[in-house]
Amino acid sequence: MSKHAAPDDLAALPLYVDLDGTLLRSDLLLESFLELLKQNPLYLLLIPLWLLRGKAALKREIARRVQLRIDLLPWNAGLLAYLRKQKARGRRLVLISASDQLLVDAVAAHLDLFDAAIGSDGQHNCGGTAKQRRIAAEAPRYVYAGDRAVDLAVWRHAAAAIPVDVTPALRQQLAALVPIETQFPRQGSRWRATGRALRLHQWLKNLLVLMPLALAHELGNSALLLQALLAFVSFGLCASSVYLLNDLLDLPSDRAHHSKHRRPFASGELPLLHGLLLSPLLLALAFALASTLPPAFVGVLALYYLCTGLYSFVLKRIMLVDVIVLAGLYTLRIIAGAAAVGVALSFWLLAFSMFLFFSLAVVKRYTELDYLQKAGVARSMGRGYLAQDLPMMALFGSASALMSVMVFALYINNDETRMQYATPELLWLLCPLLLYLITRIWLLAARGQLHEDPIVYAIKDRTSQALTLVGAILLWLAILDWRALL
Repeated sequence: MSKHAAPDDLAALPLYVDLDGTLLRSDLLLESFLELLKQNPLYLLLIPLWLLRGKAALKREIARRVQLRIDLLPWNAGLLAYLRKQKARGRRLVLISASDQLLVDAVAAHLDLFDAAIGSDGQHNCGGTAKQRRIAAEAPRYVYAGDRAVDLAVWRHAAAAIPVDVTPALRQQLAALVPIETQFPRQGSRWRATGRALRLHQWLKNLLVLMPLALAHELGNSALLLQALLAFVSFGLCASSVYLLNDLLDLPSDRAHHSKHRRPFASGELPLLHGLLLSPLLLALAFALASTLPPAFVGVLALYYLCTGLYSFVLKRIMLVDVIVLAGLYTLRIIAGAAAVGVALSFWLLAFSMFLFFSLAVVKRYTELDYLQKAGVARSMGRGYLAQDLPMMALFGSASALMSVMVFALYINNDETRMQYATPELLWLLCPLLLYLITRIWLLAARGQLHEDPIVYAIKDRTSQALTLVGAILLWLAILDWRALL
């Protein structure tokens, strides 16, 4: 409770509750807009035409074309518990929102908590002063729960307020206007949540762009190294833009997932609008930086973004195509690194990376299917797999992993390779290291002990770190000309 103690008779007043950002830790208009884009991105062309008829018309046109998973939406648990207590005491509760009436009715029916539900009707937008007039027409004295500055138009005429997830400045402004019945402060840091949404730790995957330079033995070339580092940052910005877009389009399946439901957008920790604004901004920065590099790199970066877009909208729902595309996206990082510094790509490197990353992509799907099977779920949501596909996925993935090691062994025995290394025989020691690393990941997955992206796991895992360091030392020793040193 605030220093403005609510009078005893406030509990007898009807409580009007805003939906978007207040009871719901999301926005139904943006939720339905994203669902519409998933159905058909060409709907973007109709949005301006609908908007010409007004906000209410736009909301109705979108709402009538989508079917949201209301049961998966992120609710404000604290406020919801408070409302249930008020309902038990006989208080009148009204859900009122600027969202379309079709969606507001669906929410009210799901929660089975409110005496009435009011929303925009396709002609009149129920927001700001229009919302205040709608409330005043049926309740001269009321309490209102809201979350944004636009709600001040309603709060000014209220008997008391319930601020939810408001900024400190708005909280102070509101306290000077009306008594505060109770409040629900903002939880967590949005800056920290934004960092998690960008998945900055995943940037380590983009170190693959440095691989062509390293294998060409040109890491000591400062000019080329700078170009490779610029390519790394550019790819990182582009990848973060893609992660944001992917998370926005994956809201229902993420919320149904045992661990992904904690992601910032799925959980409501971060507003969807932040992602919709930040994703294109990061993409623009990525290509602005890429423009300082050779045109070939810009072309590969554009191809990467196009493939990720197709993956997000279509390909990730197609059985096996999704893992092939994921493997291809990793390989594109290597191709981009070569394009950034003008190094010729090796057939062996491309073949090795494709088989290796296909195996790791399959591991990711394997762990998801393993969880589904243990949970008794037959089909993965948003993917083209059944729980019964688990044995075959293990077969595909482990076979591809072993093929990647075979390709590396053939690479070692290649005449051109033997000319590039002073002591190529040392490279053979990398084969058992690779076998151990890859088969260990698959064994952990089979035991149900791999709970995240296998590449992220390998980056965090101490054993994998140690073996990677040993591998790097062996590679360095193979390059050294011992006779020249002696």
